[in-house]
Amino acid sequence: MATSLTIPSSLEPRMAEARARLDAWTREMIQWHFSPETGAPFWLDYAAKLGWDPRKEIHNYEDLDKLGFFQDEWLRGGPVERWIPRGLAGKPIYVFETGGSTGVPKSRISSEDFRVDYEHFSETLPNEGFPKGSDWIHVGPSGPRRLRLAVEHLAQHRGGTCFSVDLDPRWVIKLIKRGAMAEVEAYKRHVIDQALTIMKAHDSVQCMFTTPKLLEALCERINLRKAGIKGIFCGGTEMTPQWVRFAHEELLEGVAFAPTYGNTLMGLAVSRPVKAEDGWAIVYYPPSPRAMVEVVNPQKPTEVVGYGETGRVRLTTLTREFFVPRFLERDEAERDVPYEKYPWDGVRNVRPFQKLEKSVVEGVY
Repeated sequence: MATSLTIPSSLEPRMAEARARLDAWTREMIQWHFSPETGAPFWLDYAAKLGWDPRKEIHNYEDLDKLGFFQDEWLRGGPVERWIPRGLAGKPIYVFETGGSTGVPKSRISSEDFRVDYEHFSETLPNEGFPKGSDWIHVGPSGPRRLRLAVEHLAQHRGGTCFSVDLDPRWVIKLIKRGAMAEVEAYKRHVIDQALTIMKAHDSVQCMFTTPKLLEALCERINLRKAGIKGIFCGGTEMTPQWVRFAHEELLEGVAFAPTYGNTLMGLAVSRPVKAEDGWAIVYYPPSPRAMVEVVNPQKPTEVVGYGETGRVRLTTLTREFFVPRFLERDEAERDVPYEKYPWDGVRNVRPFQKLEKSVVEGVY
């Protein structure tokens, strides 16, 4: 690892403040989700089976371990209303799919979280690379995934509008599983053709969300900078250090690059500046206190690994809309040190978790 894993002593007071804020937010969210007046039926039923009251026993973030691990199978099937907190009664509710590329989709409810998450993310974007008032294009998964609405809101929040393409990752996975790689390439061309048509028709488009593979495919057809693109917001576990170096040296040519790690459950973790002297590594920091990502021992996932060590990514989401304690992601990473802008732990070089028992189709887009 190219950078030092020493935490500057000057950062320690801010780390303590961030932890205190996280603990206070945890207590507030526990009161919300386990109170009969505001909690969702799922969590009220869950608490009734515990034999103890989380509102009295959970005093800080570490105490969330007492609730056990969140199981993704809980999100499959209905009724989806069991996830709606009573405190949100009467509010419009969206249902978004997360994962679920095969079988019954996993669903989460949302009302405002996708807007709040992306407004916070907006604050991290440099205006020179992502000009206020410019239009966006979303070249990525669409349909029932929250990403399309979220990027659209990001554009609107920054004073622009957003164009979008159709992309069905479930269809791509089916093609990959039956080895129809020629059809995969044809579908990819279809997606890129849609994007190019929009970009040629609307020269106001200066910002883009896309994924690593689609970015590569797009750059085979056009020069982004000459096409008027000033900033790329990119997400996906395909972003290895090797790929990031390739993107900076071959694809971006002066275009601003904002790599993120996120999903429908957590929102967005943003990266600190990516540098050649750091081996092109990407270190992501979660949007504390609304969500935390940690690197844990796969054999003992209540145990956070040491700095620089490899483990499985564990997610905790803490918003009024959705509570996800201790969810083990399909990813692994190295634990990294807090950063000046984000005084809490980061995760370095996120990639698919190697020890999953069942095979997972990765890198769809």
